[in-house]
Amino acid sequence: MSFFAVLFALILEQARPLARGNWVHSGFLGWARWAHRSLDAGKSHHGWIAWLFAVMIPTLLTLLVHWLLWQVNVLLAFAWSVAVLYVTLGFRQFSHYFTDIRDALDDGDEDTARELLAQWRQVDASELPRSEIVRHVIEYSVLAAHRHVFGVLGWFSVLAAFGLGPAGAVLYRTSEFVARYWTYKSRAPGEGASPALQQVANSAWGIIDFMPSRVTSLGFAVVGSFEDAIDAWRNYTQRFPTGAAVATASRNDGLILAATSGAVNVRLGGEALKAVLTPSVSQEFEAGGLDPDNAVITASTPGREPEVAHLRSVVGLVWRSVVLWMVLLALLTLARLLG
Repeated sequence: MSFFAVLFALILEQARPLARGNWVHSGFLGWARWAHRSLDAGKSHHGWIAWLFAVMIPTLLTLLVHWLLWQVNVLLAFAWSVAVLYVTLGFRQFSHYFTDIRDALDDGDEDTARELLAQWRQVDASELPRSEIVRHVIEYSVLAAHRHVFGVLGWFSVLAAFGLGPAGAVLYRTSEFVARYWTYKSRAPGEGASPALQQVANSAWGIIDFMPSRVTSLGFAVVGSFEDAIDAWRNYTQRFPTGAAVATASRNDGLILAATSGAVNVRLGGEALKAVLTPSVSQEFEAGGLDPDNAVITASTPGREPEVAHLRSVVGLVWRSVVLWMVLLALLTLARLLG
């Protein structure tokens, strides 16, 4: 059933993508704001209480609804899984920026590409050369694909296999959301989340994304240049070993970028772009702005200088990874039906 739920959700999301600022997003934004304002007292244990309320209550409610619907009718439980995946999974939540920037670069309009990149990530891209525009677009797009698609698929598949329905998808997306949102709130005068709350949210997100990031990296290796991707993976872990002064979440992202670099033979990594502080922190967050404190900054990987052609290579890499996931889910579904 997991295979068909993912398939229907992807088709529905491609046909009718959720609008930015939809009611689900707005509702959870209010919930995360309430958890921060009501439960964040500046201590680590308060941070964990706020995180548990913000993340685990929606996850448990999703699970409870799934179980209740399952008792009534299996098709209702299936529809619930599709609905949850529809709001947590999909490319169309970020891909329009990628497409517009690629089209601008194809037309030789680098100024428009810089403006679109700045709007997308709320960064200063005014002086970027063409190759650096491509590099940053690849990096942001790959990480977005991981967080909106592959990471969601990973947690959904694992927990669904244990009869927990779409709870894994909610756990993954809400944990990423609160880590990002509370970091942005810390930049609003008088409204900021405490350092303890930010640390808890970022640590929890790093742990939750630990395995999915490696599964995504392995998938890119399988559908790309396997030896080069594994070599890039190995080099990255040697440069940034466990215990180094790098946050777990940043290490997870860096590993994905390293695997992508080897899979399509492109140079990635290097200096991160400077985030731009806008008058409205909420607007910046809605735009998917870059967190300067947790930006992925790695040493440059080996590979060819980024070119527009690499954007098409990355699109092919991502879609081949989706096909790989769907094949694996289909096999698991078939095995459960036959078993």
